Amino acid sequence: MSLSPLPLDKSMAAVIATTTGGPDVLTMVERPVPRPLAGEVLISVSAAGVNRPDLMQRSGALPVPAGLSDILGLEVAGRIVGCGDAVDPALVGTAVMALVKAGGYATHVCARADQCLAIPTGLSLTEAAALPEGLFTIWHNLFDRGALRSGETLLIEGGASGIGTLALQLAQSVGANVIATAGGPEKCARIAAMGACAVDYREPGQDEAIHALTGGRGVDVVLDILGGAAVNRHLAIMAPGGRHVGLSFMTGAVAPVDLGQLMRKGIWMTSSTMRPKSDAEKAAIARDITRHILPLLGEGRVRPVISAVLPLAQAEEAHRLLEGGGNFGKIVLEMPQEA
Repeated sequence: MSLSPLPLDKSMAAVIATTTGGPDVLTMVERPVPRPLAGEVLISVSAAGVNRPDLMQRSGALPVPAGLSDILGLEVAGRIVGCGDAVDPALVGTAVMALVKAGGYATHVCARADQCLAIPTGLSLTEAAALPEGLFTIWHNLFDRGALRSGETLLIEGGASGIGTLALQLAQSVGANVIATAGGPEKCARIAAMGACAVDYREPGQDEAIHALTGGRGVDVVLDILGGAAVNRHLAIMAPGGRHVGLSFMTGAVAPVDLGQLMRKGIWMTSSTMRPKSDAEKAAIARDITRHILPLLGEGRVRPVISAVLPLAQAEEAHRLLEGGGNFGKIVLEMPQEA
């Protein structure tokens, strides 16, 4: 194991949920700095992204899998300060952004070396922390499974979210047309400024508006964070041969499905989440991201949209902001500076 001059017996700041509940159950604690296992690197974290699965874990809707840290957080950016066995020690000092299974809300975290991504030129560590979960999720679901192609029309439910704003840009980068829903005229105006067609879900007739924007043909791909009753609504406004991609189930985990619509149109439904995937699967996705998406970030064609940056000590406020739905883009937590 190769390490920079960092004593591994020192403690680190971290945020956990003391019990299941609202944002007020989040608390700062001190924990030992973890040791990287074989194939892992130890990252000195500069910033961590805040994601809806963090909220679900805190509330008890998404329990922590056995064997994982109770420290929240699925994505980070920082510098490698240690390497486990079978990892090139020359990586120490490298700035990376990484997908982690848990433990991101802390000043140090271990990540699989093959699930770390280089940070493209022009991105700060804080900006980079807003990307990994979205990059892995969108690449795998929208492009690998959803097979979005140039000239097709994508509907993004929740276009003002961190995932939504990133998916919008990535879809445009391959030549797709984008329709995105958002709540209120201000968010819709910002989506329109990004080059997509915006539909206000707070106004009546949103499905009719979406259908009209496609000339009555319907959308080819739906990126759905709602689940529940929204699924049948989507099937009704999808084109023949469409793909329905489920990312979350904010309005219900159980969805009635109109099998008649599904069969008549030949619609394909798919869904997946990153945490249960094997290390080999996630490493393969990381390689695809490096090849296909990192160049877009380096060229400035795709940029993270950040709504708020807060210190780790204000993780409770970060969760309140995301739960309240007032954000446009990602919320990021910055780590305390070491003395």
